[in-house]
Amino acid sequence: MLQLSKKVEYGLIALRHMAMKPMGHVFTAKELSKEYDLPYELLAKVLQKLARVGIIRSLQGVKGGYALTKRPEELSVSWVVRAIEESRPMVAECYSDGAESCYLFDACTIRRPLGKLQRNLNVLFDKMTVQEII
Repeated sequence: MLQLSKKVEYGLIALRHMAMKPMGHVFTAKELSKEYDLPYELLAKVLQKLARVGIIRSLQGVKGGYALTKRPEELSVSWVVRAIEESRPMVAECYSDGAESCYLFDACTIRRPLGKLQRNLNVLFDKMTVQEII
């Protein structure tokens, strides 16, 4: 069963929260952590990754924090996942690591069906936006 990591879940929770407020509103990691009872240090790292790729921007100073850089309908869930995990959501390890990840790779009888599932999943994650999780 495909399961998103906690880091991705926390990122989507934070982005959903930001998307529900007016564009440009600034949030701190501490504020989001407290609001949703999320581990502060992990959430802060996730927010830094999102800022690094331009999904959110980081503002320094007393009134600093994080703010969305794009409207929720412009942010694909796939972009968010790749920013946090540095890869797409995978159905099976062989689709991220290739033959090196599985000694049965060449003889595998389910690799092709899983490949089809992987392609469909990629399309779904590419099309789904943060707007859809509000």
